[in-house]
Amino acid sequence: MVTGGQKLVVSGAIRGLDAERQARILEDAGESLALMGERVVKYRLDADYFRYGRVILAHVPRHTKRLEQWAKLLSEHAGSTVSVLGRPELASEVGGKRYHGGLLIEDYGGLHPAKYHRALREAARDRGAILVSHAPVLNISNEGKAFRVRTRRGEMRVREVVVGTNGYTDRVVPYLHRRVVPVTAYVATTEPLPEGMAKAMIPGQRMLSDTQRDLFWMRLSPDGKRLIFGARPRIFETDERTAAQDLHRMMCGVWPELQPVRIAHCWTGFVGMTADHIPHMGTRDGIHYAVGCNGSGVAMMSYLGYQTARKIMGKQNRPCAFESDSFPEPPLYNGKPWFVPIVASWYRLRDQVDRAMAL
Repeated sequence: MVTGGQKLVVSGAIRGLDAERQARILEDAGESLALMGERVVKYRLDADYFRYGRVILAHVPRHTKRLEQWAKLLSEHAGSTVSVLGRPELASEVGGKRYHGGLLIEDYGGLHPAKYHRALREAARDRGAILVSHAPVLNISNEGKAFRVRTRRGEMRVREVVVGTNGYTDRVVPYLHRRVVPVTAYVATTEPLPEGMAKAMIPGQRMLSDTQRDLFWMRLSPDGKRLIFGARPRIFETDERTAAQDLHRMMCGVWPELQPVRIAHCWTGFVGMTADHIPHMGTRDGIHYAVGCNGSGVAMMSYLGYQTARKIMGKQNRPCAFESDSFPEPPLYNGKPWFVPIVASWYRLRDQVDRAMAL
């Protein structure tokens, strides 16, 4: 699911910033989406990329006011084409009775991330890049005008080092390890749906997410035959088989007709979160970094990589909005996300209170 600034608005990340910084961040976030779309066309990337549009769904009636505020910010500063949907209009976007309104962002889209990654690798190789996989970095040492990078497959002496590890940032760069929190994301996909069910559930094949703090996100597969559903199944980490059962129960809470449909696949991965919910790029001890996309990494990591390359080549006409000397460290964080279950419990409790108040 590919966005251009929505997470920064929804998470409240830009709420306390001055108006000029808010505008710059949303402008660059919007540019990240445009850049990715241009790249897909320019290099003819086989990635199943399409601008389906995205609907953020109000899970209680009072959240429709929140959607109106988000619409204003995204329209004015991120250049998004948006419209707020009441419950009657929502029927043309999502089946069922769970949600009370929506924010349609027409510019947003979806792709197949593994195919996008493969297509980028092939395009890079075609242009002379040398890519080496399965070579975990064990140490990076500064040797004056160069760096020595030691990996499990040998050593390199290089002029520039860029760390773009996001949710997989480890102790090799302690500064980043203390600032990027790996949070497990869980995803399940159904077996092929019965004829007509997908169309009834998501008529326009939009990308969907809701306004819960412990949010659901869902979309159809590119061929329109399966539902892909993401959420946090439990407060504590769990295995994929257990997660699949929980995710099936959750998706049936949105669409009860899914009860007899089986889960075909379930998988996990790490999302790179930051204390301020803002992505960060910069340079520390001579090492460039681009990390902390907070769940919007498909477009944002592509963009931060592009901006970092321009910076190294001296071709930036202005600093990127996500480049800052301020990169806050989560309080009491030692590299292990011990507080995630506590936060998840708090989010889930507040969502339950919201629903109870709406009854």
